[in-house]
This record gives sequence, C-alpha cells and structure tokens, in this order.
Amino acid sequence: MTQETFKSTVFILKNEMYRFAKRFVMSSDEAEDVVQDLMIKFWQKKDELEQFGNLKSYALKAVRNECLNRLKHHDVKLGFADMQLHRSELYSMEVNNLKEHVIGFINQLPEKQKMVIHLKDVEEYDVSEIAEMLEMEENAVRVNLMRARQKVKEQISQLMSYEQRQISK
Repeated sequence: MTQETFKSTVFILKNEMYRFAKRFVMSSDEAEDVVQDLMIKFWQKKDELEQFGNLKSYALKAVRNECLNRLKHHDVKLGFADMQLHRSELYSMEVNNLKEHVIGFINQLPEKQKMVIHLKDVEEYDVSEIAEMLEMEENAVRVNLMRARQKVKEQISQLMSYEQRQISK
C-alpha cells in the first residue's frame, strides 16, 4: 500500500475514529491519542490492511478495542467518583441545556448501549453495519438500541418532571 493509497483509504477515517473514540474515553486528548496510536499501527501494517474488505468497520473495531483496553487501565474508583459528581451537576443545570443533558444521559449508559446509540443516532449507520462493527447479532443491536433509547427517554422525563416541579414552586 502506497502512502497515497493509505491517505485515501485509511487516513480519511480519522475524524470518524476520533468521534467514536471520544464516546468511550470522554476526553478529547485521549481520543486523539487513540486515533494517533492506531494510525501508526495501521501504517506499520499497511500491507496487511489490504486483506480487509471493509476498512471502516475494521478501523472502528480497532478504536473500540483500543479504548476498552485504555479504560481497563484507568482507576475505577476515580471514574465512579467523577460519574457521581457529573450526575449531581446534571440536575443543577438549566433546562435550556437539554442537549448537554442528553449527552450526559447517553454517557451513563452501559458500554454496549452507548456504542449502539452513538453509531445509530449520531453516525447514522444501519443496524447491519453496527452488528458487523460490534460483532453482535442484528437483533442484539436492536434490543440494545431500544433499551438505550428507553433509558434516555426515562431520564429526560424525570428531568422534565423535576424542572416542572421547580417552576411551579
């Protein structure tokens, strides 16, 4: 694989890889590191990449695996404390920041649900493509998507109910 071929087939995926990585690691710097490390690995194995039919799927799988590996090495207690702080901050925000609330709700979902809802609703992939990327059955993708959307919907309803009580006082 030449440098030009690499640029036109692999390097063009960097922005999509970054957005996907950021969903996992919740840090722009860490997401950039993930993508940079993977691009170096891809370049080192550029001749082997030609055997993969769908490079986008392969790249996003690599992002997922790299992010999961990095998350395993983070301090769990620190992550839990940050999540609890983030959760309490969510309820003190104004209702006008609904988008931020929704993003926060999505980030609190279990990993599979978070990945599925991101790929479907943000990146706009088909269920079959998501199933291939995440190595899941299509029905499992649909179930995880339904559950993720339901949890976000419930949290939005709770938030709106809370806000309504505050307004009527």
